[in-house]
Amino acid sequence: MQKLIRQILTSKVYEAAVETPLEEAPGLSRELGNRILLKREDLQPIFSFKLRGAYNKIAHLSQAEKAAGIIAASAGNHAQGVAFSARQLGLKALIVMPATTPQIKVDAVRELGAEVILHGDNYSEAAERCKELVDETGMTYIHPFDDELVIAGQGTVGDELLRQSAGKMDAVFVPVGGGGLIAGIGAYLKALCPEVKVIGVEPVDSDAMYQSLQAGKRVTLDSVGIFADGVAVRQIGKLTYELCRQHVDDIIRVSTDELCGAIKSVYQATRSIVEPAGALGVAGIKQYVKQTGVKGQTLVAINSGANMNFERLRYVSERTMTGEGRESLFAVTIPEKPGALRHFCEQTLAGINITEFSYRLADRQQAQLFMGVSIGSGEARSSFSSRLSEQGYLNSDLTDNELAKTHLRYMIGGRSPEATRERLFRFWFPERPGALTRFLADMGADWNISLFHYRSQGGDFGRVLIGLEIPAGDEKRLQKFLDNLGYRFVEETKDPAYRLFL
Repeated sequence: MQKLIRQILTSKVYEAAVETPLEEAPGLSRELGNRILLKREDLQPIFSFKLRGAYNKIAHLSQAEKAAGIIAASAGNHAQGVAFSARQLGLKALIVMPATTPQIKVDAVRELGAEVILHGDNYSEAAERCKELVDETGMTYIHPFDDELVIAGQGTVGDELLRQSAGKMDAVFVPVGGGGLIAGIGAYLKALCPEVKVIGVEPVDSDAMYQSLQAGKRVTLDSVGIFADGVAVRQIGKLTYELCRQHVDDIIRVSTDELCGAIKSVYQATRSIVEPAGALGVAGIKQYVKQTGVKGQTLVAINSGANMNFERLRYVSERTMTGEGRESLFAVTIPEKPGALRHFCEQTLAGINITEFSYRLADRQQAQLFMGVSIGSGEARSSFSSRLSEQGYLNSDLTDNELAKTHLRYMIGGRSPEATRERLFRFWFPERPGALTRFLADMGADWNISLFHYRSQGGDFGRVLIGLEIPAGDEKRLQKFLDNLGYRFVEETKDPAYRLFL
């Protein structure tokens, strides 16, 4: 512990990074009934805190290690931190990035003077190639999080927080991927101000730190979520696990919708757009206040980065409504007869703001409505559903249904009486030029495709909803095919939204 604190206090971070401001967010403070402060790491030269750890590690290398050149594997912010540091110190740098990395990030690394090799469809495959190149070239490897000097570099954020707040903080909310940032901040704060809570925040689908701390050992996730790509880590580090086990008070997990709502909250407070991982701190604060009901405390969120793909903003905007609890999605069954739709709108939706309304004739007995309404969340949703039921309308709350939010709301058509043996699947495939064509080619021609929906979301992975007609007796062959296909998938055949609309 003493060694790490000394490394933090003697770091060489400020030869490249800047001391970022700690700013109050008045609107968010009023909304949450607490004093909310934002640590603006999105204002670093590479728009991310990653510069701190990368530079501190590289600056402490021996002359022989520097002369060999440096190498790293990364899909984004660490790559830019290493490239920036290498340029600052006049060193050769090689970065291995997944072939799925958005071009804006690849270009940013190249503009900083580093050589880029594109390999694999994800970070793990890029990291494996990086290890091979280390053996082949003898270059010096810079780990993104599991290194004492990297952790110490990130820990300088904690030092700044104490000085800028005069120690007057109740809790600090830190985005968690591999754990380098929270390990450094946690160790420093607990050594000097142990009463300050250190709370990590992870996406529910990339919660390697939460799972590891619960299990009492490092856990490797089978898969990680793709939205907050800056923290999409299957396994945390050995060093970071031990430090977090000792110094982290809690881990909060948040949904994609909550992250989108937090991105908007940060924008309203700063007029800056953070990346999904960068909004984790604010999302964690909002959930913490909701769960605990605390009032009058000083809560700090680390805005860890702002390397957002512009194309993603559409998706973020669409999901923000549900993330903030300002839009709820429902499926409602009404009679299929003249005047039924008008009667439903006049009698049931009077005075309610409608955000979306879709209807398609299915048969002559009943009709299915897909609609979005602004009614609040929680108890308001339950109350609205009960009112619909009391008026004789069967209904389902789809607000938390991923199939409905990602695919169904953008589709047209309705049920097909011909699709009698249809199986429905959601697939994720690496997004790159020609990826959709390759995905279809990999699907082969063994079974008829009866339904298909794809919509670009500006991320590293594309999402497809696909229906396959499977003849009787082909179930085992289908399962073997899916297992060997190599794409992440979820079967949705039993999803109630699919049964109602498709």
